[in-house]
Amino acid sequence: MSASDHHRGSPQEQQGKPSGEVGQARRRKEDQRLITGRTRWTDNIVLPGMVHIAMVRSPFAAATISSIDVDEAKKSPGVVGVWTGRDLADEQGGLPCAWPITEDQKAPVHASVAVDRVAYAGEIVAVVAARTPAQARDAAELVDVDYDEQEPVLDLRQAAADEGGLAHPDLGTNVSANWVFDSAEAGTGGDVEEAISKARDGGIVIEREYRQQRLVPAFMEPRSVAVDPTAEQVVMWSATQVPHILRLMLAMTLGIDESKIRVIAPDVGGGFGGKLQVTPEEIITLLVARRTGKPAKWTETRSESLLSAHHGRDQWQKLTLAADKDGTVTGLKVELLADMGAYLGLVTPGVPILGAFMFNAIYKFPAYRFDCTNVFTNKTWTDAYRGAGRPEATFAIERLMDELAAEVGVDPLEIREKNWIKHEEFPFTTVCGLEYDSGNYEAATDRAKELFDYDALRAEQQQRRERKDPVQLGIGVSTFTEMCGLAPSRVLGSLNYGAGGWEYAQVRMLPTGKVEVVTGSSAHGQGHETAWSQIVADQLGVGFDDVTVLHGDTTSSQKGMDTYGSRSLVVGGQAVIKASQKVIEKARPIAAHMLEASPDDIEFERGTFSVKGAGEGAKTVGIGAVALATFAAHDLPDGVEPSLDSDATFDPVNFSFPHGTHLCAMEIDTETGESTMRSYVCVDDIGNIVNPLIVEGQIHGGLVQGIAQALWEEAVYDESGTLVTGSFVDYTLPTAADTISFVTDNTVSPATSNDLGAKGVGEAGCIASTPAVVNAVVDALRPLGIHDVQMPCTPERVWRAIQEAEQSGAQAAQGAGTVAGDEPTTPDAQPHFEGSAPNQDTPTPGPPVAGPPAIPALPTREVSDDPGHVRLRRSGHPRGGPGRACRAR
Repeated sequence: MSASDHHRGSPQEQQGKPSGEVGQARRRKEDQRLITGRTRWTDNIVLPGMVHIAMVRSPFAAATISSIDVDEAKKSPGVVGVWTGRDLADEQGGLPCAWPITEDQKAPVHASVAVDRVAYAGEIVAVVAARTPAQARDAAELVDVDYDEQEPVLDLRQAAADEGGLAHPDLGTNVSANWVFDSAEAGTGGDVEEAISKARDGGIVIEREYRQQRLVPAFMEPRSVAVDPTAEQVVMWSATQVPHILRLMLAMTLGIDESKIRVIAPDVGGGFGGKLQVTPEEIITLLVARRTGKPAKWTETRSESLLSAHHGRDQWQKLTLAADKDGTVTGLKVELLADMGAYLGLVTPGVPILGAFMFNAIYKFPAYRFDCTNVFTNKTWTDAYRGAGRPEATFAIERLMDELAAEVGVDPLEIREKNWIKHEEFPFTTVCGLEYDSGNYEAATDRAKELFDYDALRAEQQQRRERKDPVQLGIGVSTFTEMCGLAPSRVLGSLNYGAGGWEYAQVRMLPTGKVEVVTGSSAHGQGHETAWSQIVADQLGVGFDDVTVLHGDTTSSQKGMDTYGSRSLVVGGQAVIKASQKVIEKARPIAAHMLEASPDDIEFERGTFSVKGAGEGAKTVGIGAVALATFAAHDLPDGVEPSLDSDATFDPVNFSFPHGTHLCAMEIDTETGESTMRSYVCVDDIGNIVNPLIVEGQIHGGLVQGIAQALWEEAVYDESGTLVTGSFVDYTLPTAADTISFVTDNTVSPATSNDLGAKGVGEAGCIASTPAVVNAVVDALRPLGIHDVQMPCTPERVWRAIQEAEQSGAQAAQGAGTVAGDEPTTPDAQPHFEGSAPNQDTPTPGPPVAGPPAIPALPTREVSDDPGHVRLRRSGHPRGGPGRACRAR
């Protein structure tokens, strides 16, 4: 079944064909040039006399630089120049961090080219420029660097306790900052310690620790930068999500007049937050271009991308949930360790803080405390990755709600419904102080259950357990919300974020009646040109094909806050609407003059101005005719300027809060650990929908990304700090062969924060799918006493969890004695942040949690401890590798 089989789409679609462009499933305008390659990517840029750049990168995670010999490299054929950090020290400055979350936040200077020491494997230590890319790479091999290698700091929990060394010895600690939100102190809720203490006396307390593994954004197009310094204005082309922010940061970092820098983001092949950055390579390429006086270009290899482009996630989460005996939640405490890596990127410190407001999710927690410690290690720095803090929070709370359901002995959906915000309670102010403006969790869940055939799958699950089937069925639930549409500038200011949340747009009426739309939102695959054309076509009553959208160039689009955080439509789209409305108001007096009427008597509908109350056949004038008359300016009203062009800046009053219910069914072979996804249903509420086809594409991509975190993807370092997943041979990205057809649908609770009634969608699938999949895996294994499998849930990890649970069960049975009615007891040995672990990526087994009493345990089998005896069945295609065993049906 294809995903579109169950796609109901927007309300307009459900009632019939949309009356206008908004709601139409338009194919993207962009796709013709993108799919055929008739476009301009950064690496396609060829400029006269251009030199090419190669980077020399440290193989060590922590080392001082004793010496660098560049003589042989300089003699290499085609070489134009070679520079070390010392050569550039006077002008390269330090890379910016725009989000100091506390006043005492510690941050090392991040030079684009290291001067004295390196802090992660892949850090740049020298730069070579040559006439061809091959000559530059060959010469880079000849740079001789003498390092004094040091012991790297890799274990996040050890680093937080300043045990085992310092990532930056000059800072005196590995802790960058500690940020706390306490509902009692903020006045938004009660005291969480009191809630936990009360629950220990007569309720339920659940403590769990979860690992968010490190991930690589793995965008389709590797990063690339080209700089032309030969004109009065330096022009930079970059595969970036943030051309306006990049321009500002280049000016501030290098001391260049901002008006002398032009940044162009041409068609960009994906980003996922990985291109929301000011990179060393952008600074270096600009400096090399200025040093040589020639255009310069750098394009990364895929291995460079995995090694040194920023990573995402990487957290340890310890959660304590308090509830009454019936499962009504009373408090939530979150203790977080977040790995910054070696340096602070543009928004690195704030990423976990975004999650602070989402751990409470859709639930009515009376008390809440969030305590986050940001920690340095000798690894590639982390920063925004699709969802940026919200997926981490959603995963933790959705896993924890399943644990609460198991403790109470009820269905996971029942425990959620008991605690979620009812639709009649909106708008609802959460324990974090955010106001959720609209939502209907009941409707989304009911529809998802219907499409999923939830009750039938639960019945099948029970039957498999009763007959002790070696292939068990697990059902995973994720009922999520997120805050997106980043967002009110005042709120961001209160969090000490270095910029606002507004967006800019301009609408230009051309004399021919065509329309140019300029947007500050810079697309990298989201379909802005199509969606913006649909919005403007409806606002101005012009044809869809008569609208051209311009973006990504700081000369044509003079200002903007760019694209991230699912903000493009709900913030940028609203700016487009405001600018369109201004065009109509500027055209009104001119149309009135043409119709010989008062402007107060003029009405506008579907591109036509008319006189109110005029009968059928009365004179009208179209907006195209008004545009031509304005251009000619032969007969304009006195005092009216000859221009309809209008711009607008929109600063939202609130975030937007999409939500949804995702259901996943997984089959787990308890003999091998193999996982097979059987079905996946998601019903998302993203408010009113502009283009259902774009929405479905965004959801599909997000689902696969979140599922990949649950089952396959992980960036792994060895004990020396070397990234051992430095290519797609080792870092497992899913293909179409690894996934199934998803069933998608939508319910609609319009947003109240913008005229479209739209909510963000770009990150929804990625946020919701990861806990749905892991909950399904754990649900299949819960009768064995397994309450967690650390991501990614590879067959090996699942198999080992089964073996550990069976051994624990056998030991508990031996220690229980022979008294009738006795039950084995398990010590409450929860893992803690304090102290050290043999390896930070080794799962720490917690206490078994019993499922609903009616579910019988699976039989204990004698299985060899040798993992070589595990039978791993692969998906059957050439890319299948160890641990890649989620088969598609």
